[in-house]
Amino acid sequence: MDTQEIVKWSLIIGIPLFLLLFYKFILRVFFGLVIVPEDRIGLITKKFVLFGQQELPEGRIIATKGEAGFQAQTLPPGVYFWKWIWQYSVTFQPFVVIPTGKIGLVLAKDGAELETGRILGRKVECDSFQDAEAFLHNGGRKGRQTAIIAPGSYRINTFLFDVELTDMTMIPDNAVGVVTTAEGKPLEEGQIAGKIIEGHNKFQDADLFLQNEGLKGLQEQVILAGSYFLNPWFARIEMVKMTEIPIGHVGVVISYVGIEGVDLSGVEFKHGNIVTKGSKGVWAEPLGPGKYPINPYIMKVEMVPTTNLVLNWASARSESHQLDKNLSTITVRSKDGFPFNLDVSQIIHIPTTEAPKVIARFGNMNNLVSQVLEPTIGNYFRNSAQDSDVIAFLGTRKERQQSAKEHIGKVLDQYNVYGVDTLIGDIVPPESLMKTLTDRKLAEEQKITYETEKKAQETRQTLEKETAIAEIQKEIVKADQGVLIAERIADASVKKATGDANSVRLQANAEADRLKLLASGEAEKTRLLARADAEKIEWLAKAEAEKISLTGNAEAEKILAIGKSNAESYKLSVEAMGGDNFTQLKVIESIAAEKVKIMPDVLIGGGGDSANGGISGLLGLQLLEKLGKKVSSEDPKKTD
Repeated sequence: MDTQEIVKWSLIIGIPLFLLLFYKFILRVFFGLVIVPEDRIGLITKKFVLFGQQELPEGRIIATKGEAGFQAQTLPPGVYFWKWIWQYSVTFQPFVVIPTGKIGLVLAKDGAELETGRILGRKVECDSFQDAEAFLHNGGRKGRQTAIIAPGSYRINTFLFDVELTDMTMIPDNAVGVVTTAEGKPLEEGQIAGKIIEGHNKFQDADLFLQNEGLKGLQEQVILAGSYFLNPWFARIEMVKMTEIPIGHVGVVISYVGIEGVDLSGVEFKHGNIVTKGSKGVWAEPLGPGKYPINPYIMKVEMVPTTNLVLNWASARSESHQLDKNLSTITVRSKDGFPFNLDVSQIIHIPTTEAPKVIARFGNMNNLVSQVLEPTIGNYFRNSAQDSDVIAFLGTRKERQQSAKEHIGKVLDQYNVYGVDTLIGDIVPPESLMKTLTDRKLAEEQKITYETEKKAQETRQTLEKETAIAEIQKEIVKADQGVLIAERIADASVKKATGDANSVRLQANAEADRLKLLASGEAEKTRLLARADAEKIEWLAKAEAEKISLTGNAEAEKILAIGKSNAESYKLSVEAMGGDNFTQLKVIESIAAEKVKIMPDVLIGGGGDSANGGISGLLGLQLLEKLGKKVSSEDPKKTD
């Protein structure tokens, strides 16, 4: 290293060192020079006093009148003289910086004593605690201060003030801040919260709140969503959710604070005071659906559904409102001693105008359910079941449901509640009785099944009968045609026989009648084949009888006709031969035809001529036969 470089580095190092030594030992000692940097303040401590008062007053630690000790006055950035090192000690202190989102809480180490009952020193004019001397001269109190320091940079004398950083108060959306103050006048007896004080900017100006006689403790007023410079030593903030009243509900407000209002419920309502808004008691005007910044410690909002509300007395079912979560299936006992269970659903409606009365009477909806609905409905169905047996109860379900609706509706009207409907759900009879009912029902259904099968069999029989009739229809048609043909043949025979003699005519008529009867009998017989076996036999019998009857009539008519013809012939013969001769002729013809012996073994004689005597003998034989005497044809000589 050459000489020039040595000189160069000597100048670089030596000049600042010389200036420092010059400042420290020459300017500082002889001229009392103090240079305060731009980002600092000078805190002065006076070591002694040459003239005047030497000591601070008792209880004080900060000098304001030149006493020895910590000085209230500070040195802002700059150059100062006459602060000799042997009398003054100057300490450089950085600025107090309050960042964004923070506030500074101030604790004063010196000042007047706090008043009895107070915990915070009131605000005094001191340029945000940057003028310590003014703070002490203006009556600043020792201890925690109500005033705060907002974000920024401050020249604070830390000999007098300690600054503590804390977060700003943030109230989120859909929330409210419930305020409890630590300073103020005590609450009066009977009060639970301090009344609303105007002008303190949401408790950010604690001194104005106290000047306006704000009360200590819980406050009626709440603060809404936002950021606030709140002194936590003065006000404690509790965040709660806003009170939300859903659609289909109203909020009945029960206020624990306010003036004693006039009861609006009337003389007949004796279950609590219903007052105007802002008074203590149940407000007559409920809150509609929406969100409200309610202080839950001074007001209670009871939700009352204004739509139809369903309550289930069923162990396995509960609605979303959970008012029926403690209700269970109703167990009743019938007249015949059987216990059984039934589920019941009750639909109620509370009009908006009646909601305050319901809350004033019961306090909340749960009490309405437990104190009125549960005992009313349970007792009604227990009493109703005792008047009937289980079977009758099941059979009259519709009527009992209507009766329950009317009875329960009348009871609920007394409590400002409208009973919309009462519905009976599942009815669960005893298992043993249920088996009996099931068996009975199965028997009834089986009976119906048998009757149905019987009708089916009858239908089947009818079908088979009709089928049989259809099958023999051809034979029936053929028989009918045969009858028709026979009738026509008979008619032709009758017409032909008309021109003949009476005997021929009578014979033709008889033959035609016989054919007609035979044809009718055959047709009737054919038709009877389609009927049941019993009817078939009956029809055949009738047809046979009819046939016999007709045949007999025809034979009779034939015999009659022949007789008439013989009689006519005999008459003509008698007229021609004479009566006696005709008689003798017929006798001889008979003897010849029958080969009768003229001379019998026994001769019966008679008087008169010979001719008459022979006839008489024959007549005598006939008489003997009538009397039981039979002449043997083998041995005419021997008589029995």
